[in-house]
Amino acid sequence: MPAGRIAMLFMVMALVGCKSQPAIPVNDEQTLVMESSVLAAGITADKPSLTISEIQPSASSVLFNERDEAITVHYRFFWYDARGLEMHTLEAPRSVTIPANSSVKLYGSANYLGAHKVRLYLYL
Repeated sequence: MPAGRIAMLFMVMALVGCKSQPAIPVNDEQTLVMESSVLAAGITADKPSLTISEIQPSASSVLFNERDEAITVHYRFFWYDARGLEMHTLEAPRSVTIPANSSVKLYGSANYLGAHKVRLYLYL
């Protein structure tokens, strides 16, 4: 087989292996995911703080609005087990309106006892 065909075969195999996934690819250190439109709207946020208890894991985060007008932000907490696998929740995304030049604290609770990690996703 000519060298050109072998190289072409490897390129096709590499492209087939590059399948995009519907999930947001993030690592363990990235516990806060914000769409660029949220930042452009003047919203900043603290990384979520996770509390693991024997009853129910929970998380909280503070969002800050640096604008002179109220901004509505949509959010969702994603929960992960000890191995980093997402625990699918039936929880719908929520919304919060942050008054001008102020902050709000978001709270979320896992519906699963095995939740060990959390990620907060923010969008407009």
